[in-house]
Amino acid sequence: MFNESLVSINPSTSALEALRVIDFGGAQIALIIDEQHKLLGTLTDGDIRRGLLYGETLASPVERLMNRKFRYVRSGEDEAAVLAMMRREKICQIPALDAEGRVIQLFLLQDLLTPVCLPNAVVIMAGGKGTRLRPHTENCPKPMLPVDGKPMLEILLEQCISSGFSKFFLSVNYLREQIIDHFGNGNAWGISIDYLEEDEPLGTAGSLQLLPHSVQEPFLVMNGDVLTRFNLTQLLRFHVEQEAACTLCVRDHTTTSPFGVVKTNGVELAGFEEKPISRQLVNAGVYVIDPRLLPLLPPHQSTDMPNLLMSAQQVGYRVVVCPIHEYWIDVGQPETLRQAHKEWPAGVES
Repeated sequence: MFNESLVSINPSTSALEALRVIDFGGAQIALIIDEQHKLLGTLTDGDIRRGLLYGETLASPVERLMNRKFRYVRSGEDEAAVLAMMRREKICQIPALDAEGRVIQLFLLQDLLTPVCLPNAVVIMAGGKGTRLRPHTENCPKPMLPVDGKPMLEILLEQCISSGFSKFFLSVNYLREQIIDHFGNGNAWGISIDYLEEDEPLGTAGSLQLLPHSVQEPFLVMNGDVLTRFNLTQLLRFHVEQEAACTLCVRDHTTTSPFGVVKTNGVELAGFEEKPISRQLVNAGVYVIDPRLLPLLPPHQSTDMPNLLMSAQQVGYRVVVCPIHEYWIDVGQPETLRQAHKEWPAGVES
């Protein structure tokens, strides 16, 4: 029987609390209910991420983020018809309402389908030299540096496996033999691993041209030195919802100036701002890419991911951004490596 209390919240609930309901309620959705138990709107992880991009915060009430034009069916609807609607409209949850607009049942796509492994491949970029992390990387590839007693690359791999991914490509160059010897063909993890071996460094996107033509579904790309607790199936869902050719994950990064800033109007003093805070979205090193973009890569040339994304946008492909509010760290410098050693085992959320 449908347990409304697990997924229902009121309009004044904060986005942060709503995320807990979405993550732990088991339905990947929150239902915003009024005092008469009528459904006012629905809220998904994607709705919250879009709100963050438009200036909302995790403290914002969900009534400012919720989807008021939600799809629903009437109670008693046949499951086959509901499943057909979900497939047609690419939605994973749909509430069934009674004549008064109260939620009687919540249909979940995962309950109506036999669970299967995700068909999407994962490409992990593991070829960099990690020069900023020397001397740690003089004899060890950066993605193989241990965090909590395990190579970062293995942490990434196991996270992807737990999300349903089973087809992997590791892009390797520097000290590649250590990576290949450790992971082999993936049999020890019950998955398939192939290697994109660069004879010369091809940048953060160039090795994608080495992918086989058998890759037909949108695929995940991750930098091998990024640790995050972001749910990767939610990322794929966001990508599909946005009908994007590429989704770039971003992270909110704030910096505080150590100085008081002087504002001027020509040569006239206009005012002061003490230690202003600057907010920017930075590249989080996690992407979903449609194989249609691969022909845009210049053959046998080094190409970085920003160049590929801008090229895709210039020829008319839809490129969207998805904010990561979960824990995320780029382990590219000695201080962030020390930070990862401290935070990752404790499950710190940041």
